Amino acid sequence: MSFSGEVFCWRGPAPYFFVAVPDHLSAQIEAVSAMVTYGWGVIPVSVAIGETTWSTALFPKDGRYLVPLRANVRRAEQLDEGDTTTIELTLDV
Repeated sequence: MSFSGEVFCWRGPAPYFFVAVPDHLSAQIEAVSAMVTYGWGVIPVSVAIGETTWSTALFPKDGRYLVPLRANVRRAEQLDEGDTTTIELTLDV
């Protein structure tokens, strides 16, 4: 899956940065979620932004999935809150 989205920050006890998966792709992921989740609705994925690739898990939130962006990824790809980035996403099955 490939999509673009805006980096946003959730300011809990520690700040976390995410990009939301678009509705139509979130619906496709939800359709197969029972086969790929390893608990609590999180979905294991491989992610690529620019030259940076990593493994992580999508988090379900308000009918969509969120891609967490680690600090090292944000630094490597020079991403900050409000930036738009293109993500390549592969479900790890």
